[in-house]
Amino acid sequence: GEGRQLTAQPFIHLHVHTEFSLVDSTVRIPQLMKHCAGQGMPAIALTDQNNVFGLVKFYRKAIAAGVKPIIGTDLTIYNADDPARPFTLVLLVQDRDGYRNLSRLITRSYIEGQYRGEPMVRREWLDVASCAGLIALSGGLHGDVGHALHANHRDAALRMLDGWREVFPGRFYLELIRTGRSGEENCVRASLELASETGTPVVATNDVRFLEPDDFHAHEARVCIHDSRVLADPDRPRAYSRQQYLRSA
Repeated sequence: GEGRQLTAQPFIHLHVHTEFSLVDSTVRIPQLMKHCAGQGMPAIALTDQNNVFGLVKFYRKAIAAGVKPIIGTDLTIYNADDPARPFTLVLLVQDRDGYRNLSRLITRSYIEGQYRGEPMVRREWLDVASCAGLIALSGGLHGDVGHALHANHRDAALRMLDGWREVFPGRFYLELIRTGRSGEENCVRASLELASETGTPVVATNDVRFLEPDDFHAHEARVCIHDSRVLADPDRPRAYSRQQYLRSA
C-alpha cells in the first residue's frame, strides 16, 4: 500500500506462535497484523504448536491488513530415544493438497500419537505422499538435525538430513535461529557447514513467541501457568529468551 516502506530485502517471519499455541505464546492476531503492516512486512506465517485453530482469524486479519498469510504448524515429533524431549519440525502449506496433508497429520497426532497428553507425530508417518504440498524447516536446535549437530553427531545429522530431503525434495530448509539461547550459535555454525557441504538451502527465523521485548515477562507467566510452576522457581526450565519477539527486518 501507499506510504509503506518495504526494506530492500523484506524479511518474512516463518516461525510464529500465537495465543492459539496454548503452551507458550502471548501473540494476539489483530496486533500481529497491525505490527506486520506497520513494518511493511509483505507476508507472515502462522505456525502454532500442533494446531491450526487460529487459521480463519489469521487469514481474515492478514488479508484485511494487506499481508500475505502463510499457513503452517510447528509439529512435535516423537523421539524414541528420549520421549520426554521430542523434536520439532515446522511445516508450511504450499497448496490445497498441502493443507489437506497437514490437517491429516495433525488429526493423526491427536488420535494415535499422544504421549503423556501431548499430540506427537511419528517420524515414519512422514513420507513423500503424506507431506506433498508442504515445505519443511528443520526446527533449529530443537529439530532432530540440530539436536544431532549440537551433540556432535555429524553422521547422524547427515543421515537425518538425507531422509528429510527425500521426503521434501527441494522443499527442506535448515533453520537458523539466533535468540541468544544456549547452544544456538554453535548450531547455526554447524548448520551452515552442513548446508554448504550438502547444497541444502537455509532460512532464518526468530522462533517468535511475543510481539515486543517487554512482553517477555507476560510470556514467562503464561509458560508457568501451563507448567503449574511459579515464576520465582529456581528449578523451572528456562527455555525461552527475551529476544523471541517479532523483530523488524
